[in-house]
Amino acid sequence: MAIHSTCSVAGWSVQRDGARDILRSLPEETPVALVFNGTTAAVMMATPTDLKDFAFGFARTEGFIGGLDQVETFEIMPHATGIEARFWLGDEQAQAMQTRRRMMLGPVGCGLCGIDSLEQAVRPLPVLAATGPHLSHHDVATATDALRNHQPLHDQTHAVHAAGFLMPGQGIILCREDVGRHNALDKLIGAMAFAGLDAAQGAIVLTSRVSVEMVQKTVIAGCTVLIAVSAPTAHAVRLAQGANLTLAAFARGRGFDVYAHPQRILTGACNAA
Repeated sequence: MAIHSTCSVAGWSVQRDGARDILRSLPEETPVALVFNGTTAAVMMATPTDLKDFAFGFARTEGFIGGLDQVETFEIMPHATGIEARFWLGDEQAQAMQTRRRMMLGPVGCGLCGIDSLEQAVRPLPVLAATGPHLSHHDVATATDALRNHQPLHDQTHAVHAAGFLMPGQGIILCREDVGRHNALDKLIGAMAFAGLDAAQGAIVLTSRVSVEMVQKTVIAGCTVLIAVSAPTAHAVRLAQGANLTLAAFARGRGFDVYAHPQRILTGACNAA
């Protein structure tokens, strides 16, 4: 099976002045099975790029592994019907993995489908350290605009999400894209781990809304600031407040909203809160 991130698809563009034939580049959406020691833990629909980053990020944020050193071997295996990301873990870690094992076919944008219990859906999060980066008003307000400059797949297809890692004074230094917003974040977290980046020193930036799982994954990765172009859910805000995560949303050019722990953002209004 050849792995491609996009496919050219013929169609028709219908406008007020008539119709015409078109050929558009659309993102692929491929089943990716996350397999641990021979057992499938999850099947996610994902864009088949940066799959090693995705697999390791997913395994880390879903609690299957605690770090890269817990994986003995890893391989990507294409099949006619999809792709397997195969992990082999030591016995101790394989046992721990069972507490977070999921059997599911997760549609994009649905991170909790098929989860085993309500307790797993609202799993307790660690409380982040009170320290972290200090971001300027400009850093936060322009974060999602800056992310747009790192989205080649979006430029090609206009149909994918992105997650980026922003360092104060440096801008976006790493970005990953996927049809699923959860997948894009997992890819980014995996890529950060392989690059040896300290998540606590920067901010994660999203092209999507902020749901519960986006907060969960950010906190588990150890990042203390989350910036998004769209709104958070009320539950996501409560989780961010409890986990000591700075949560900024509606970051679009000139300004943004802050819903939790504004002390990491250097503005007069936030510091007074």
